[in-house]
Amino acid sequence: MANESGDFIVQSATYLAAAAIAVPIFNRFKLGSILGYLAAGVVAGPYALDLLHQEEGVFHIAEFGVVLFLFVIGLELSLSRLWALRRDIFGLGAAQIALTGAVLASIFMLAKVMPMGAAAIGGLSLAFSSTAFALQYLKDRGELNTAHGSRAFPILLMQDLMVVPLLAAIPFAAGAAASLAENFDADQSWAALGRAVFVIAAIIYGGRFAVNPILRQVANSGSREAFAATALLLVVLSSIAVSWIGLPMGLGAFLAGILLAESSYRHQIETDIEPFRGLLLGLFFILIGARLNLDVIVEHWLIVLGGAAGLVLVKAGLLYALSRAFGARREDALLTGAVLSQGGEFGFVVFSVGADAALFSGEQATMLTAIVTISMVMTPFLMMAARKARRSDGRTIEGLETPPAGKGHVVVAGFGRVGQIISQVISAADIEVIAIDKDAAHIQNAQRFGFKVYYGDASRLDVLLTAGAQDARAVIFTIDDREAAVHAVAALRQRAPDAFILVIAHDRIHEIALQKTGPDEIVRETLESSLLLARKTLAKMDFSDDIIDDFIEQFRKRDRERLLAQIDYGPDAGGEHIHRKFERAEKPA
Repeated sequence: MANESGDFIVQSATYLAAAAIAVPIFNRFKLGSILGYLAAGVVAGPYALDLLHQEEGVFHIAEFGVVLFLFVIGLELSLSRLWALRRDIFGLGAAQIALTGAVLASIFMLAKVMPMGAAAIGGLSLAFSSTAFALQYLKDRGELNTAHGSRAFPILLMQDLMVVPLLAAIPFAAGAAASLAENFDADQSWAALGRAVFVIAAIIYGGRFAVNPILRQVANSGSREAFAATALLLVVLSSIAVSWIGLPMGLGAFLAGILLAESSYRHQIETDIEPFRGLLLGLFFILIGARLNLDVIVEHWLIVLGGAAGLVLVKAGLLYALSRAFGARREDALLTGAVLSQGGEFGFVVFSVGADAALFSGEQATMLTAIVTISMVMTPFLMMAARKARRSDGRTIEGLETPPAGKGHVVVAGFGRVGQIISQVISAADIEVIAIDKDAAHIQNAQRFGFKVYYGDASRLDVLLTAGAQDARAVIFTIDDREAAVHAVAALRQRAPDAFILVIAHDRIHEIALQKTGPDEIVRETLESSLLLARKTLAKMDFSDDIIDDFIEQFRKRDRERLLAQIDYGPDAGGEHIHRKFERAEKPA
């Protein structure tokens, strides 16, 4: 028993060390964490250093990362969001998948390397691009809201939508449909249909009516651990229910995610699940890397390299043509094709599941995985080539009308008295507001008046990033907890140096603490209301508007000087500014 326990600890340390060493190195060279995990698996796997053992047992645990991945995809795909992007999603995105999948499947069949079923699944899986790789690349370069970034996102969205149907099709493509036909039993089929209807109806009903009250009760308990456990339980129960009717577990997680996408607790759920999803999905990719048979890759290195280059060129070319057909300018179509030219991380899942279902041979799965991996490495270089081609064309976009980048959004962290008023003004200006608050009563009251407020601790950086703070037009902190506000502003400023951050200070001491964190604007909570009352009082005493304006301006200047003195020398400094009379003061008539 002691030996087994010790071996488990050693294996855990090996997996963690592989990730801790490889991922930072790959991120440093802008190659992405997924390639880092794969490289760690290759090096530590049985075909290199042979440090990883018990792969099958660990693999079943790691597969839960894929389930969580599908849940998070569903969580990000609210019905309203899908409808707003419907033309690019269901037009350009669907055309890209269908055309690319058909071309690649035809190549496999003409080369006589796969039968029709395997070629279709293989071609469609290679049509997928890497959501994690492409979006992170665009975010790192600040190009998410550019024309090519805005066009790439709906394509990735459509690919995410097609993940579950593609997984569900694998057993049928592998011959499961024929097996079912041979053993057809009408009674069993009707029973299976009844179970399917019951389970899906239960998930839909639970997601729409039962889950929010449950989450509200857990949130009111104030326990972060209990909330995270409840979120994971929802995913597990949905996955088990769908698995019971013979469909992939990921389908249940995906459905649960979509139904919770409009929930007030969406951002907190996503934040709490993210560490588990990230670690388990990372473990999954490590094990995929460990399964790469290096002997096969070395033996067929020409096919692997040629296949990766061919995949990148085919996808980039088809994406360029489709983008142009949907109205993109030449330079934007080039960049769209380049940034989505790689194979996707979900291809690794398809190849692994397909190999287990005997759809692909082990050698084919290894070579396809290697092709996708190398295509990811090629993407940054293709992007550089696309930018160079755009510059060499001799044309610029100056003076031309560019596609709208969208209105953007504003994150309001804290939905108390101040946050509510700010949200009303900004939303009335037709700017999307994403409000976050951890008080369930605030959320319920807001919903009564038609406001959408998400549950979450707005002082936590991970919650802010999940809500889109890094890409927001502005982030406004109205948090009641003074110390939490200071830490939150400091953390966001460090993570997002270019973010426009505004914060409410509760008093002078709070403002002094906030000054050191680097927000763009600080507004003292009672200052403006106090000055307004002073202004109305002076007006009642017959001071002219010009003189009142001058007094208020003098006060602001002195208050600022006193604040700077307090920052430098402590809270008692600058007292001489308090009782000084205003210059050019005029007695009331």
